[in-house]
Amino acid sequence: MYLVFTTNFFPWLTIVVALPIFAGSLIFFFPHKGNKVIRWYTICICIIELLLTTYAFGYHFQLDEPLIQLTEDYKWIHFFDFSWRLGIDGISIGPVLLTGFITTLSTLAAWPVTRESRLFHFLLLAMYSGQIGPFSSQDILLFFIMWELELIPVYLLVSMWGGKKRLYSATKFILYTAGSSAFLLMAILGICLAGSNEPTLNFETSANQSYPVELEILFYIGFFIAFAVKSPIIPFHTWLPDTHGEAHYSTCMLLAGILLKMGAYGLVRINMELLPRAHSVFSPWLLIVGTIQIIYAALTSPDQRNLKKRIAYSSVSHMGFIIIGLGSISDTGINGSILQIISHGLIGAALFFLAGTSYDRIRFLYLDQMGGMAITIPKIFTTFSILSMASLALPSMSGFVAELVVFFGILTSKKYLLIPKILITFGMGIGIILTPIYSLSMLRQMFYGYKLSNAPNSYFVDSGPRELFLLISILLPIISIGIYPDFVFSLSVDKVETLLSNFFYS
Repeated sequence: MYLVFTTNFFPWLTIVVALPIFAGSLIFFFPHKGNKVIRWYTICICIIELLLTTYAFGYHFQLDEPLIQLTEDYKWIHFFDFSWRLGIDGISIGPVLLTGFITTLSTLAAWPVTRESRLFHFLLLAMYSGQIGPFSSQDILLFFIMWELELIPVYLLVSMWGGKKRLYSATKFILYTAGSSAFLLMAILGICLAGSNEPTLNFETSANQSYPVELEILFYIGFFIAFAVKSPIIPFHTWLPDTHGEAHYSTCMLLAGILLKMGAYGLVRINMELLPRAHSVFSPWLLIVGTIQIIYAALTSPDQRNLKKRIAYSSVSHMGFIIIGLGSISDTGINGSILQIISHGLIGAALFFLAGTSYDRIRFLYLDQMGGMAITIPKIFTTFSILSMASLALPSMSGFVAELVVFFGILTSKKYLLIPKILITFGMGIGIILTPIYSLSMLRQMFYGYKLSNAPNSYFVDSGPRELFLLISILLPIISIGIYPDFVFSLSVDKVETLLSNFFYS
């Protein structure tokens, strides 16, 4: 059961979505007082935004009552019934909070950036609005507008503050994502016009529409291509390693922590909720693709000499668990996927931050050039080791719980027979066995041996207070969710039950 709390008397969600980009535009009007003012201003805006979303969570989401859905609805363009319609429910509140948390830490991670500081921090805040917008949109066209809003900030962040191949990586990113957006727009227009004589853009209204199965499958394919590129799902994943390999690590935190989760969220919010019959048809293929993705990326990751590319392929592998959970069409599997969205957002962002801070010290990105750093930078070594263990799903960490619940989700699914379930779980098990290989070999190549420890300039500065604060801040929720995951499950369980009521298998 859901209660709807409408906030038309106070535009709470509108402020949450619009504040970052409008506050960011004020940066260009600052008197020239150096980069420090801009950095502190940006961090303060992120903290205020995080407090606003936390307040919305704490005040409007009462865990001892049926979950309240916070909504806003304002007429925007009357000509074709386009509304500024926002809402937060049990599925979206987790990604919304994750966006605020990771963006705040990413801004803190970007403290060393001094070149074109005004534009850089404006793009971070503009990306903030572009990422939090899709998670809170309740209008399909508004979802598309917000989906597109973050493309230009990411392109500029990669092309201007990236590595040697930054232009190639940024161009590849924009071609993939903009090209997939064409499929998204076509599917949106189709689903808007095909349901009835009156065009509808409202998520809630569209969910109650009935389409011919063949047409629903066409819509599903259009949405799936767009979300598969963003997630990414193989074979649409090739932009990710290149972009991560060249982007500044603060940008990588936003990409791994939030942007990839937008695709997974779209699969839940649109493909599952609006097109349940088509999702039931495609769900066996999602299981197969997810299993192949887990194994393929886990096998490919050890061959990557670039540290950030190795972490990027590990992200592709872990996203496979989300796909399998959604394909299971079971409450356990879907809740596990939602938990994996949160868990991997935290772990992926932390690993990319550590990769970036390591590069700041040694100026190497290739693993065969590293070695022997454990003694010289023990704090980074310790935190890198802990978070690598979290990535390989060590018990008491959030990744372990998320992947375990996805396992149970496929095993308890009523849609599939025993033999297919055993084969899928066997493939997932192979992926989990392969994960320690690339994670532990990465640690060995970076921190053990004598290569850099015997170099003439072998003394490196270890983590400072800013970096330690950031790492502890991101490590605490990883451990907390691993110890008490029911807190996250309690947010989504009611909404997932409502979602599964549209399927024959629940």
